[in-house]
Amino acid sequence: MTDSPMQINALVVDAADPERLAAFWSELLGRPVVARMGPYVWLRREGGLGLGFQQTAEPKSGKNRMHFDIAAPDPAAEQERVEMLGGRKLEQYAGGGFLVMADPEGNEFCIIPEGPFELDDEGCANYLG
Repeated sequence: MTDSPMQINALVVDAADPERLAAFWSELLGRPVVARMGPYVWLRREGGLGLGFQQTAEPKSGKNRMHFDIAAPDPAAEQERVEMLGGRKLEQYAGGGFLVMADPEGNEFCIIPEGPFELDDEGCANYLG
């Protein structure tokens, strides 16, 4: 047994089309594709964290149990860029005050401000105005 805690090495997203999904996230995050190995497409590792996309036969079903929060100086301005890249806004989550988007395969993610923002007692955000 070791004294050092485990750390997250990489996040891997299941994908029907890993090349397409990797291209979307590569452009969005400014992380180029750096490797293709078997069913995986990998973006450049940053901050010690890898991001990969794994070919799967099963389609996405239901809401993700985990999602990315992507920080941006102006979340509302980033919505247009996400949509131009093939993503879309998920209106069903608008009541929570977060800007919830989906990538081309429907994986949910939030665009949040870079700085602090307030949440009410119900966990609703207020940064969209």
